Amino acid sequence: MSSTEGMINGGGSSSANPTKAPVMEGNGGFVAQHKMAVEPPKKEDLQRSYATVVENDANPKGWYGSMMNALGTIIGTMGAVPCCIICPNPFKEVNQGNVGLVTKFGKFYKAVDPGLVNINPLSERLIQIDVKIQTTEVPEQICMTKDNVTLRLTSVIYYHIVSPHKAAFGINNVKQALMERTQTTLRHVVGARVLQDVIERREEIAQSIGEIIEDVAAGWGVQVESMLIKDIVFSQELQESLSMAAQSKRIGESKIIAAKAEVESAKLMRQAADILSSAPAMQIRYLEAMQAMAKSANSKVIFLPAANQTMGNALNAAMANQTGESSARALDNENDFGAWST
Repeated sequence: MSSTEGMINGGGSSSANPTKAPVMEGNGGFVAQHKMAVEPPKKEDLQRSYATVVENDANPKGWYGSMMNALGTIIGTMGAVPCCIICPNPFKEVNQGNVGLVTKFGKFYKAVDPGLVNINPLSERLIQIDVKIQTTEVPEQICMTKDNVTLRLTSVIYYHIVSPHKAAFGINNVKQALMERTQTTLRHVVGARVLQDVIERREEIAQSIGEIIEDVAAGWGVQVESMLIKDIVFSQELQESLSMAAQSKRIGESKIIAAKAEVESAKLMRQAADILSSAPAMQIRYLEAMQAMAKSANSKVIFLPAANQTMGNALNAAMANQTGESSARALDNENDFGAWST
């Protein structure tokens, strides 16, 4: 064996980990790769065992029962031979996901798990009961709410049989019974609520209906896993009414938002007006206006109120000083010109 084969096979060592397999890299090396260990499913994981014997009658119904048992055993033995097509085969198959119920002379006496079952062709019968989770869609149901609104509801039930002998011998049709019970409970629960409550709390209503059905179904050997309200269908008039109500609500909300914005804007404008109408603000604006007028070269007469005489005097003095300085500069220019002419 070559060195490469020795590396692949763990070098012939008996202590190699069976959960690792070497994988060749691009550079020619090998890296151990972990394999996922998958455990085979256990029997209890596939299906719960229902195998039991209720009653083993050693002397079934006198001589007639004994004769039928003996004759059935003989016929079954002959039917077990593959080439014998005249006699019935005593071996029956119970499929996975089902439970076999065996009756003897019409009386239930044992339950068997999936697999091959040997029964007496003359005195025994095999009934298969499905114990898998089943889905049943409840037909459309017309319900009226507390506020007199008509709705059409469809629902779904998830259930499975936990007591096969009760479901087989205690009730005629488990599926039909569950559907009828669900429809009755649905009308009762929805009729106690208003439309808005039915729309907003669909899951809560379905849960309460499932709890009511579960208590009744337990007596039938059935466990209800869950119940769901699939669809809520409104009439055309109700759809238009709800659409108009929603649109009116949105318009009202937009108007409320606009009104709140106008109120806030009015508050801000009022605050700004209060600030601008205060005495310090008016004095500042007054001074700014006077300064702008004083900068112009035209002659002007300004009448000031009595409250602003002091400010007006100061402003007139400033204007006089500015005018005097301008006259003095003009006189100096004339004197200089006369002296130059002389």
